[in-house]
Parts: sequence; C-alpha cells; structure tokens
Amino acid sequence: MSTKSEDARPLPRFTGSLVRRAQQRHAAVWLSEVSTEITSVQYAALEALQETPGVSQRQLGDELDVDRSTIADLVARMVRNGLIERADDPVDKRSYVLFLTTAGKKQLATLRPRVEQVERILTARLTPAELAQLRRLLSALLPPQA
Repeated sequence: MSTKSEDARPLPRFTGSLVRRAQQRHAAVWLSEVSTEITSVQYAALEALQETPGVSQRQLGDELDVDRSTIADLVARMVRNGLIERADDPVDKRSYVLFLTTAGKKQLATLRPRVEQVERILTARLTPAELAQLRRLLSALLPPQA
C-alpha cells in the first residue's frame, strides 16, 4: 500500500522509464502467478496457435511482433518441449505450418486462468474506463500493424 507521500511523487520524466517499470512488474507477477517455465511470449504463441492453427512460423512471428531469429528459437524450444508441432506447408514445401499438440492445448487451458489473474493483479487499481484508456494509449505507442 502506498503512502500519501509516495503518491505525491512526480511522475518520471520519460515514458520509457514507466513502460520499463511496468514490464518489470508484469514479469514479476507472471513468475509468481503463472509459470517459471512458460514465458508470456510462449503463452502468446499458444493463444495465437489456438486461434489460428496452421500458420507459418513467419506469420506467428508477425503476430507476436518478434524477429525471425527470435521466432525460430521460440518455435524450436516449444517443439522440443512438446507444446507445438511443425508440419510441412501444403502450399510451400520450403515452409512449415504450426499446430498445438495435445500437451500444448492442455498447457494453454491450465495457464489461461492464471494469466487472467495476472491481468486482475496488474489492473486492480484501475477503473474499466482507465483500463480501456491505458490499452488505447499503449497501443498508440506501437508502430501500426501492416
């Protein structure tokens, strides 16, 4: 609980400082509430593959907004851990398409309520209108999606 003097502190001068601190808080809450083994990016990949099974590695990387080497490492790790599987792309034999495994679907179902709890913890002090405004403003910081 913050004291009155803490609430009276001036806001940091740079937005990046607040974004970094918010991300650090998210990471700490994630580790305590969700998983020390599945990262938030891996969870996002599970959600994306649940929503759109059979996407290419490139499409998944675009969806998660990560570069080619990062998505390659992420997919390789998730395949090794039995969460997703690769199959030959029926359209482009040089590419793979990705699907959740049964274990990946089970992991997603287990983690989803925990991720929702992270959301509740992080936004507990915000009204619904403030939460909507925060999401709009954070989205405005990101480059437009192609």
